[in-house]
Amino acid sequence: MSARRARAAARFDAAGTVALALVPPAMALANRSSPLVIAIAALLFLAGAVTERGTGAAGALLRPLTTPLGAAGLAFLGWCLVSFAWSPFPALSGQVLSEFAVTVAGAYGVARLAPARMPAWGPPLAAGLLAGACLFIMASLALDLAPQQALGQRTALYMFNRSLLTVVLIAGPLAAVLALRGQRLAALALLGVCAVAILRSISGAAALGLLAGLLLFLVARLLPKRVGVSVAGAVLALAFALSPVEGDLLHRVMPEAAHERLIQSSSRARVAIAQSFGAAVRAAPWIGSGYGTGARFAEVPAAQSLGPEMHVMLGVGHPHNSFLQIWSELGLVGAILGALIGFLVVRAAAALPRRQCAVALGLLGTAVAVMFVEHGAWQGWWTAGCGAALAWLKVACTLRPREADRPAPATSQPSVSGSVR
Repeated sequence: MSARRARAAARFDAAGTVALALVPPAMALANRSSPLVIAIAALLFLAGAVTERGTGAAGALLRPLTTPLGAAGLAFLGWCLVSFAWSPFPALSGQVLSEFAVTVAGAYGVARLAPARMPAWGPPLAAGLLAGACLFIMASLALDLAPQQALGQRTALYMFNRSLLTVVLIAGPLAAVLALRGQRLAALALLGVCAVAILRSISGAAALGLLAGLLLFLVARLLPKRVGVSVAGAVLALAFALSPVEGDLLHRVMPEAAHERLIQSSSRARVAIAQSFGAAVRAAPWIGSGYGTGARFAEVPAAQSLGPEMHVMLGVGHPHNSFLQIWSELGLVGAILGALIGFLVVRAAAALPRRQCAVALGLLGTAVAVMFVEHGAWQGWWTAGCGAALAWLKVACTLRPREADRPAPATSQPSVSGSVR
């Protein structure tokens, strides 16, 4: 490869690194911006790979799709397409899938390409920008959203919920990269700033994700690896198994005092929503009501046999539980494929060294907890945040303590792992 092409590839990679690092501050300023930022980062890293390797870059990019995990992911997307056949709103299904698939492609591209192509200054830059985003959110909350008023934005306290759910995904893997490079104090400071921002906000889902991720990380770090892996697998299995009956279980066991304490989280409405979607699952358990029908779920055939009070709750757009949404739209087949993807992820984490395995399982715990209580399954900002988090996790998986501090040969730009591309 000529020196000119190498310099051009390095410039593309540097720009892609900056774009990836900008995900948290972009979300702090505009809480739906991460799909666009991730797409730009993926295209820049792809441009760097093509400039450096030519057509060989395509094979390297697509190779993971031939693994069991890649095949399971493709099968899940294929089932989403197949469900158009019985979706009562195929145009809506197509619109939702097109937006979701584009974001999945961007997230996959970043997670696949960024770790091997990122320059060594990428993690410190990303850590600084993540901390800056958290400080901006804390300052905005302390000033009663005065910065947002000055910018002409919406001034509701929940406007930072998506931003902080992105933060809670990225913080652990990025802190692990710093720690494995010997920057342990910086890693602890980053985690501290992120935790304070999350706990200062009204996002109960972000706080729950922080707690779940920390607990699963500690289990995997302090106990034998097989214990952490088993716990992660059990959590994932319970998330899929309990989702269709979540609403009924909570209705029976959740005391009124708990609802009063969680009044800001609209717990009563959430339980009613889960009951309504669970009833719709039982009306169409095998193949679901069709991908992407959440926005008009009160009109699907499975909902017609339900009472009027449930119709109201089905009109909210999604059940605030991604696992339940998979069940309701894709049925048992979709749930099995989704669970297969999750278990293959756990198996991949089990093959990592102990430290990285703990970080990976902590990220899984965070994601599962948030997905069980929050947003719709196909929202692009969440998928983009997961892609960014996976990219930093894969960077951590290339490192050993202080490995990145070793000097690389001067003939090539070093990646974060200290190896030459």
